[in-house]
Amino acid sequence: MKAAVLHGINQPFVFQDFENPIVGEDEYLVQIKHAALNHRDVWIQKGQYAGLTFPIVCGSDGCGTIVSGGSETNKDWVGKEVIINPSLNWGENPRVQNKDYVILGLPHHGTFAEYVKIKADLVYKKPAHLSSESAAALPLAGLTAWRALMGRAKAKSGETVLVTGIGGGVALFAAQFAKANGCKVFVSSGSDEKLATAKQLGFDGIANYKTQDWHKALAKESGGFDVIVDGAGGADFSKLIDLAKPGGRIAIYGATAGNLNIGVPAKIFWKQLDILGSTMGTNEEFSDMLQFVSTHKLVPTVSKVFGLNQCEVAARFMDEGKQFGKIILEIN
Repeated sequence: MKAAVLHGINQPFVFQDFENPIVGEDEYLVQIKHAALNHRDVWIQKGQYAGLTFPIVCGSDGCGTIVSGGSETNKDWVGKEVIINPSLNWGENPRVQNKDYVILGLPHHGTFAEYVKIKADLVYKKPAHLSSESAAALPLAGLTAWRALMGRAKAKSGETVLVTGIGGGVALFAAQFAKANGCKVFVSSGSDEKLATAKQLGFDGIANYKTQDWHKALAKESGGFDVIVDGAGGADFSKLIDLAKPGGRIAIYGATAGNLNIGVPAKIFWKQLDILGSTMGTNEEFSDMLQFVSTHKLVPTVSKVFGLNQCEVAARFMDEGKQFGKIILEIN
């Protein structure tokens, strides 16, 4: 089969022939039609991820067709168009993942290939209203956003929500989910262009965090936030604490801007704030997320589509922060 393969740290994705997956008894072989990039793939390429092994076929997101299954699989699924849950080995405790938890695409070969093998309980029928291209955008970022917003922060209809870093996949899903859930949704970014696009999507307010006292203006406009979903952390995190209403919840799924600056700790305990760590999610949360997407007919935002043989170009496009929405690879 053809695949985009990494052979080492700071090496390019190489489009080449690669060994076909060998399917186990409780696995399906999926012919991938579309895959999606995540920042995780670029971090692996840069050596900024634990458990590195090479050569590796990255890719956590995929939509395709089941072509075969092992002896313990349901043969009725063969020929079905599916999306893949890349959250492997979560375990029995819904609050925290198992010690052997991993994400598809490292250490197990992922979806930047014509075929991938996946456990039978991690394939789900593609939402009927989505194209293969759109569905491929959903799994990792959608699940991460769903758990942060709905699982950890437990956002409720009527609440006011801030999602930082709009334009990234997780942030866009979190904002979409919150809006569909009946929340009043504000978003932030350092790019006026991305904020203008976000405004066109129907969110209630925008803020450029590169402007002076942006958080003060946003607090006045919004009245403060019941829920904040953040993937940046860094020096500005203390401003999110200021923006949170008493009793508010801040869900953190990343720290792209570095270690958290919490500012004055008394603001956290005096305001009775919940600071909630979150990453990926359970099989049940993945199923709930898909049901929500189907019920509300939500469509992921796709930034750009590349061919599988352009995987390295796509990775550089992501690394430069040019995307608004998900970057897709067309494979079959």
